Amino acid sequence: MISYNTKDWFTFIFRFHKADTFRTLFPIMIAIGIYSGIVGYMEVEYWQLTEKSYIKNITIMHGMLGFVISLLLVFRTNTAYDRWWEGRKMWGGLVNNSRNFALKLAVIVKDEKERQYFKKMMPTYAAVLHQHLSNDETSLQLFDNVDLEIDHHLHQPNQVAKKMFQKVNDLYECQKISGDQLIILNAEIQSFTDICGACERIKNTPIPYSYSAFIKKFIFFYVMTLPFGYSFSLGYYTAPVVVFIFYVLASLELIAEEIEDPFGGDANDLPTKKISENIKKHVEELI
Repeated sequence: MISYNTKDWFTFIFRFHKADTFRTLFPIMIAIGIYSGIVGYMEVEYWQLTEKSYIKNITIMHGMLGFVISLLLVFRTNTAYDRWWEGRKMWGGLVNNSRNFALKLAVIVKDEKERQYFKKMMPTYAAVLHQHLSNDETSLQLFDNVDLEIDHHLHQPNQVAKKMFQKVNDLYECQKISGDQLIILNAEIQSFTDICGACERIKNTPIPYSYSAFIKKFIFFYVMTLPFGYSFSLGYYTAPVVVFIFYVLASLELIAEEIEDPFGGDANDLPTKKISENIKKHVEELI
């Protein structure tokens, strides 16, 4: 995730970051500019000389469709941002639950060896969840001091949660904690699994294909018809105007595509790796 100063207008306007949509859209913007220039040239040099000027009325259609496409893009970006923000709330909940679990363990568990086990396992769960959501298979190499014995082909966060619950249950069977304390600690472990399930729901349920495809087609055909309506009034300036309109509309769609899956490695995705590192730091302070 990009860290930036929200009040630094100069940087926003004149600096092109690698996450800027301009880099991605630049090739197709060139193609649309050439297309618009050709249409503008034909209308200015040839078609304007004829008496058939009904094509000028196409701007009426653009006015009506422009309002519709703006509503669609607002809904699209709001939906994508809701998914991004929900993912952030889930990871914020993981931070708080890890702190609460560590606080309770620090008081309830008296054996230093058992404390050290949980001191390693809780940050391991956050790191494994980060890699699980990122589709990365390197999570088991992050903590060498913990003998996980996890099967790569199974659900890794569930296996880590299972081992933590197994340890808590062993403490109860050895009468190192009471039944009430077992219930308290079990609720904290259950919250980890609930957060994992919520994050998987966000990641594995994308925007419906038909909706996403319709918006892309709508933007494409809307932009492709713009030169026919505005060349008579703008002339050769139609090319840069159409390119700019396409840049604005397509950029909103690209941004929505990026943030609707907040657990990847894109520049605007959630800093889940940094959050997992903070969890490790906080747990080590408490236990």
